[in-house]
Amino acid sequence: MKFLAIIPARYASSRFPGKPLAKICGEEMIVRVCRRVVEAGIECLVATDDKRIYECVENAGFKAVMTSEKCGSGTERVEEAYRNIGSEADVIINVQGDEPFIRKEQIERLKNIFEAIPETEIATLVKLYDSKSGFEGLKDPNLVKVVLADSGDALYFSRSVIPYVRNVAEVDWLEKADFYTHIGIYAYKADTLKKIVTLPPSSLEKAESLEQLRWLQNGFKISSALSDSQTIGIDTPADLVAAEEYLKSLEK
Repeated sequence: MKFLAIIPARYASSRFPGKPLAKICGEEMIVRVCRRVVEAGIECLVATDDKRIYECVENAGFKAVMTSEKCGSGTERVEEAYRNIGSEADVIINVQGDEPFIRKEQIERLKNIFEAIPETEIATLVKLYDSKSGFEGLKDPNLVKVVLADSGDALYFSRSVIPYVRNVAEVDWLEKADFYTHIGIYAYKADTLKKIVTLPPSSLEKAESLEQLRWLQNGFKISSALSDSQTIGIDTPADLVAAEEYLKSLEK
């Protein structure tokens, strides 16, 4: 089974324009993501709508491809890039361009799902929420929660805390149930990727502002693998400062 990692990266961002080119300890974020992916032994390609990002990636020795400015999501950008290059990859891994600390082990876990269960359509990663982080942290709407079937397939994703623990005070919920949070890296079978980009936004997706609900609502299965590590996404300049401090702490 052949795998291809595509990293969608656009320049425009309401909260952080030019984010892929922002430097972390002297190196552009998008280049750091590429390095992480290559460490997993997978072919890597950046899909972008901006020449500056394209040139940065190519100058660093990685591959990039130009895509339309009209792509409505990272998934659409990944599919366009895959279609344009004529790749024969069986599975495409969508690695977010603002995840410079993605781990080799996390990418390998996604690969393992498809190798173990070839009929897998879509796969993603989840993490058991650490009760030491407290219930208030779990309530953060930016921390997406997921409930799973016994098979490991995702049943639902939400910005609210799920499952709801009835007849128990909120302060005791972490003692009564396991809660899983979503790590936003996806892998798709090539044929599945072609299908999901044709789907119109669904009612659940619009309600929660979560694209993966469109796929579930249309009957696609999303398998999951457990990861012990939470990735560190960078959405704002403040996140960038925190990322630099984190990287410096690792190098001590």
